[in-house]
This record gives sequence, structure tokens and C-alpha cells, in this order.
Amino acid sequence: MESLERAIEKLKEEMPELDLREHESMKEHCSFRLGGRVRAYIAPKDVWDMSRVFYILHFNDIAPLMVGRCTNLIIPEEGLDICVVSTENLQALRMGETENTVYAEAGVSLARLAQFAQQKGLAGLEFAGGIPGSVGGGVLMNAGAYGGEMKDVVDSVVMYYLTDQALTEVKGEDAGFSYRHSNFEGLPCAILGAVFRLTPDEPEAIAARMKEMNDRRREKQPLDMPSAGSAFKRPETGYAAALIDQAGLKGYSVGGAQVSEKHAGFVVNTGDATYDDVVELMDHIRHVVYDKFKVALMPEIRIYPKGMLLVDNWRRQKSSIMESMSETARAKVEEAGRNGDN
Repeated sequence: MESLERAIEKLKEEMPELDLREHESMKEHCSFRLGGRVRAYIAPKDVWDMSRVFYILHFNDIAPLMVGRCTNLIIPEEGLDICVVSTENLQALRMGETENTVYAEAGVSLARLAQFAQQKGLAGLEFAGGIPGSVGGGVLMNAGAYGGEMKDVVDSVVMYYLTDQALTEVKGEDAGFSYRHSNFEGLPCAILGAVFRLTPDEPEAIAARMKEMNDRRREKQPLDMPSAGSAFKRPETGYAAALIDQAGLKGYSVGGAQVSEKHAGFVVNTGDATYDDVVELMDHIRHVVYDKFKVALMPEIRIYPKGMLLVDNWRRQKSSIMESMSETARAKVEEAGRNGDN
């Protein structure tokens, strides 16, 4: 894609110190330990460099694929001709500007965030201590566990709106949080950080609750095997893991991809799973569960399609808007002329 090549050359020319890796294997980044190469993988050192990257990509008509710790996504082995921008270096973590708040940049792991809050005697993030993702991804998908969700503690979100090339802050109540969803998913934006409003409590009591949750995770989940976390969202009735188990699919495998024998809600890589293995296995699970229980399971893992391209079509949108405005203006002039004749 010529526009992507232009963007890469422009980035190398204007930002020579930028961590820009060409033809980077996503297998080294994704928790599922599979995936092909992407044309460019960029890890800006801070928010300001991130903004410069967005600006150059935008004006070369390239939309980035934003990633954090890559704990819930899968890239095909054939690779993708796209630009991946990682928040891995956005690691600022500090107390917020108002009482009982914490600010964390998008690349901070949820485990580190929860531990920081615990040490400061702030409760509310215990559920996040064992979630393997980062703040950006956690906020984007309203991550949760053991009765807690991001929506319960997010006070505001700092995001970069790619269309307008503007940094802005969105209040938590305006983020459209629902089960494993936020309105950020439908916007051309990048989450750069979030403010969390928490509740004072004794650090020892918070630590005890975190330990209890993490012990339950280790006991029930296949944390010793590569996976992308829960494979399916919780359906409106019942639980995905229970339905998959009742369908007799625990331990079922396609190639190197397997329904975990420890927790049926996880699809794991037994060592040599491929993208096609995972897709075929998840399709099989969905068909069997629907046939038996008439429940449609929706994937929680983000599976990017083969041949996917990411294009920022802002020029086309701008042209369309301008044409519409011009047409409206012409219509008004013509109407005024007709009224004048009368």
C-alpha cells in the first residue's frame, strides 16, 4: 500500500529516534503466541511522540491498529499490511489531582495499577489485579472479573481523537460502558490514559481480597498455557464456560488449539496452534452450543481477518461534507433567485 510506505518513510525522516520496527512478528507480542508479521510496529516513548505519530499517519491516510499488551487479539500467520501502534511505553502511574484518585497511562498493566492502589490504601481495583491486559485495553472493553468492572472505577478517560487530531478527556459516565464494551470501540481514537476514582481502605484488607481473587484464578484458569483470556462474552442467559462444558466440548481440539480442560471458557494454544486452528475451533464451539441450547456465543477475543487494511478516509469524508455544503448553498441561492423573480 503506497500510502503506508510513504507514512513509514516520513516517520523515519522526521522521527529518527522512534522505535519503529518493520515487518515485526506479532507472535512475539500476542499472549496466544501466534500471528504473522505486520508492516510496521511502532512504540512511541511518550504521549507527545504518540501524537506526532498519529499526525503523520493521519495525513498519509493511514489508520493505526492500537494495541497494548496484546492479550486478547489474534493476527493471521500470513501477516497484515498495516501499521500497529503500541502503548507499551506509556507507563506513567501516579496519584490523581483530586482526592482518592489515581492516574495511569494506557500501557500500565492492570496488575501494576491494582497493586499501586492497594499500596496507597485505595480500594476498588482488586478485581483487576489478575487481568493480564493494560489500562488502555481494559477501559476500551470495560474489562472486569469477580463482580467488578472498569465502569465502576473510571472517573475520566484521556483519549486522542484521530479524526480531529485532538487530545480530549471524556467523563466516565459519558463513555457508554456496558458489558465488555465502551463507546470508544466505535470511534477513531486512541486511549492514552485514565483517572480512577477509588475508596479509602486499609492496605492489608485490600491485599487480602486481591490474594483471594488471584488464588481463585490460579485454581480455576489455565494460566500456565498461552491463551487470549476468555474466548467468549457472557451470553444473556447462563455462562459461556458452563454451556461449552455441558456441550461436551471441554478438551476438544482443532490442531494445536484446544478448549481448556481446566476451564471451558478458555481456548488455549497447546504448542503449535495456528490462526486457522483457533478460528475453526471457535466456529465449531459456537455452532455446537447454538444447536444444543439455542444460545449464540459472541467472541471476546479480537480476531483480525486475513488481508485486513486500515485506511484513514478523512479526505474522502471531508470532500463529501464540502460537496454537501456546496450543494446546500447552491440550492439556497437558486431558491432566493426564484423568490426574487416572484
